[in-house]
Amino acid sequence: MRLLICTLFLVVNSALAQQSLERITVNGNQFVNESGKKVVLRGYNASDPDNLEKQGQWGRAYFEEMKAWGSNVVRFPIHPRAWRERGESAYLTLLDSGIRWAAEQSMYVILDWHSIGNLKSGLFFRPGYETTLKETFSFWQTIARKYGDNPTVAFYELFNEPTTNNGQLGVCSWDEWKAINEEMITIIRACGGQGIPLVAGFNWAYDLSAAFERPIEAVGIGYVSHPYPQKRNQPWESQWTMDWGRMKEKHPVILTEIGFSGAEERGAHVPVISDERYGEAITKYCDEKDISYVVWVFDARWAPSLFSDWEYKELTRHGKFFKAKLNTYQYD
Repeated sequence: MRLLICTLFLVVNSALAQQSLERITVNGNQFVNESGKKVVLRGYNASDPDNLEKQGQWGRAYFEEMKAWGSNVVRFPIHPRAWRERGESAYLTLLDSGIRWAAEQSMYVILDWHSIGNLKSGLFFRPGYETTLKETFSFWQTIARKYGDNPTVAFYELFNEPTTNNGQLGVCSWDEWKAINEEMITIIRACGGQGIPLVAGFNWAYDLSAAFERPIEAVGIGYVSHPYPQKRNQPWESQWTMDWGRMKEKHPVILTEIGFSGAEERGAHVPVISDERYGEAITKYCDEKDISYVVWVFDARWAPSLFSDWEYKELTRHGKFFKAKLNTYQYD
């Protein structure tokens, strides 16, 4: 009887947690809640749920730790290869659990189709990112049908990092990429997806200048940039404004990957090598413009890591910086 009561208590608590998260929508250039109040999101990227489950880290404690680091949003990067290898049904079981644990901690979820490359040409940066238009469209059909009315799943990041890699991955114009994204949004809406589609520009999801001139022809969407420190030289701010920041004049913007790594730290690589000056600059810029951001990455092995051990005791430089920074915010 005691076990039954405890089980019912957990089920009720989980349901109440999911109900407590209001649906986020778009109003002008802001994300807003059901009362029309501005919502600014700050949080962390998980590593791929498939990877975390294999490490034995995909559990409630992982989300409790993120919350203790000041998060109100978590991004799930779903690699196409992991989606295929685990299988749709088994992968959705992982997502079901993660979405529930996020809701219990009052954290919204971004579901991210984590490919890097040129979806038009079918050429990709590494084998784990390989996908097709058909698979991508089918993935968003599945997500929209399953989670379309779940307010915790607030965002659908349509494609992680579009790039032609200076022609090595073929060619794709902004107008061609724009049309592909508009078709994905049409599919999501037709399949019941009520979340906010997020659209990335070229240069590994850094550059929104073409999108600023010729935006996506759809309502209720947001735009993404990944402004890692070495994408531009210091001082960054004026360049950020021209490349992606001015988009916030018209539409909501969320930086779904930011972060830095000291040159001396494990996993340091272009374009993330920098120091705390980048952390101060990017967070100040976002705070002044109400731009949401998500830090990469809440994992002990993927880089730039926020910590180097699964007891969360050995923090990296950017782990120390962002844990302290996110805990300065007050969320309603």
